[in-house]
Amino acid sequence: MAEKKRRFGRVRQLPSGRFQARYAGPDGIDRPAPNTFATKREADIWLTKQEAEILNGDWLDPDAGKIKFGKYAGDWIEERPNLRPRTVELYGYLLRVHLQPTFGDKALSEIKDPHVRRWRKSLLDAGVSAVTVAKAYRLLKAVLTTAVDDQLIRRNPCRIKGAGQEKSPERPVLTVAQVYQLADAIEPRYRALVLLATFGSLRWGELTGLRRRDLDLEAGTVRVERQLIRITGKGLVFTEPKSAAGKRTVVIPPLIIADVEAHLKDFAQEGDEGLIFAGPDDGPLWNSNFNRRFWGKALAKAGLPKIHFHDLRHTGNTLAANAGASIRELMDRMGHSSTRAAMVYQHGSHERQREVAEKLDGLAKDQLTRASGTQRARKSKQGG
Repeated sequence: MAEKKRRFGRVRQLPSGRFQARYAGPDGIDRPAPNTFATKREADIWLTKQEAEILNGDWLDPDAGKIKFGKYAGDWIEERPNLRPRTVELYGYLLRVHLQPTFGDKALSEIKDPHVRRWRKSLLDAGVSAVTVAKAYRLLKAVLTTAVDDQLIRRNPCRIKGAGQEKSPERPVLTVAQVYQLADAIEPRYRALVLLATFGSLRWGELTGLRRRDLDLEAGTVRVERQLIRITGKGLVFTEPKSAAGKRTVVIPPLIIADVEAHLKDFAQEGDEGLIFAGPDDGPLWNSNFNRRFWGKALAKAGLPKIHFHDLRHTGNTLAANAGASIRELMDRMGHSSTRAAMVYQHGSHERQREVAEKLDGLAKDQLTRASGTQRARKSKQGG
């Protein structure tokens, strides 16, 4: 009895005894299964699944996933709309240094879960910081998510729980006295830079991008409208703040107004468009030169541990939180659009926790005293 002809696809036995399955895809191209089968039944089952995928609209072109990851990821970065220059630079670095060596020549369809796990472990074992590994993992996952959306691969192999979360170590917080020790120790040209970074909670690029017209010392405000950042191959470039929330007006305490006024008189560039903080040559201030020539020496002179300039912003945020700023107020001050960063500062310092505990202690004692007095009054009334 002749074998009934299949409605979809074809199965034939090879000289080796194994079975090969083939079918015509929606694009009209005749395609073999990626592997042969031990039995005809296994080949039939595979063809049935392929037909179901086509009928359900779930079929993927098996050749589409042959695109090399390096090429696809490079195009992915170029095609992202509205990426900030610094973000483009970061993505390019992560791709070049941490992703390309492992995945660059691999086809998208060849990247599987074990490859991602081994890649991540190898970076951590090599001493790459956990923060950098998390950034690289997030980029890899984002690129492969788009590959899924483009129907180049069926699923994203980046499935390590928590691998994309950055867990930065707690940054040091200076006391107000230490901030002023540092301001006294640093070159006079940068005294106001230290104070404004701290009490204005401003980033380095926001500070170095400030113009005279951004300050209103009578009102005690600083308007942040741009930042000055270094971009590889382009040098220092003025750009908009990191986000829409980054454009903001920050109120500074009267305590530092006199220092800022003195700085404007002695060191700032002339004119409304003049930079507030310029280098010794009266040009834009470079972070690398500042750190090498002035920052480290000032820390040593002030007797402070090695900290980053950005820790002054962290100190300012903590001081603002301890002064009673709400999450919304911290977000506005810091230039953040989400609550995540602002909530970090709600934990308060040890000193603030002690102050709260002492107030709680007094409140509890007062209520206990009043409760005790009420009970005595009741007993006296009952006894009378």
